[in-house]
Amino acid sequence: MAFLEIFSDPAAIVALLTLIVMEIVLGIDNLIFVSILSNKLPAHQQNKARMIGIGLAMFLRLALLSLIAIIVSLTTPLFELFGQSFSWRDVIMLAGGLFLVWKATTEIHHHMDGKDEEADLAKQATAGFATVIAQILLLDVVFSVDSIITAVGMTDEVTIMVIAVVVAVTVMLIAANPLSEFIGRNPTVVMLALGFLLMIGMALIAEGLGFHVPKGYIYAAMGFSAGIEALNLLAKRARKKKSSA
Repeated sequence: MAFLEIFSDPAAIVALLTLIVMEIVLGIDNLIFVSILSNKLPAHQQNKARMIGIGLAMFLRLALLSLIAIIVSLTTPLFELFGQSFSWRDVIMLAGGLFLVWKATTEIHHHMDGKDEEADLAKQATAGFATVIAQILLLDVVFSVDSIITAVGMTDEVTIMVIAVVVAVTVMLIAANPLSEFIGRNPTVVMLALGFLLMIGMALIAEGLGFHVPKGYIYAAMGFSAGIEALNLLAKRARKKKSSA
């Protein structure tokens, strides 16, 4: 379907808008991970890491779209273990989920330890940037495969998929800095975001093992938790105003 034809076909417009929303929602997981990792770098490298990480996500998804036939075949059974068949998608989901659980647990432990952040940043200043980009790239692959398979399930028009991916990644680029700064200013939000990553990691592991977890449940839980944390932040701000007055 040509680019201009999409906007003259109501069904194509509905498919495009639906897919854009889905891609943005799926991109939230990626954005939280990028924000937490980039905030561990020295201040002058954080924005660069976010732009590179999110830019790589877009190029990865566009590259995977050009290999759409291969991506679709990732869902065909590859081997069987304990009566459960596994495809390449399952293996990627399992690996990504285990990595997320490990990373979130490590970060939670780090914050619970209360180590000196300044000394930590100084130690990471040289090798840290490459490590952060490598970790972002690894999760970009996992989220990109999930994103493309979701897109294939919603439409067979590659043009619509490409537009949806570009729009979703543009929204992520715009939201990256405000989200990262907000997480950096509020330590309790960091722990909440790490909890989200832990939950997403467990959901990916469950998907890889063949247990489908409706994403609506996950995002409803994340939304409820974020709402409670927003109330806590508002209450904290009100107490500060009251004490200063």
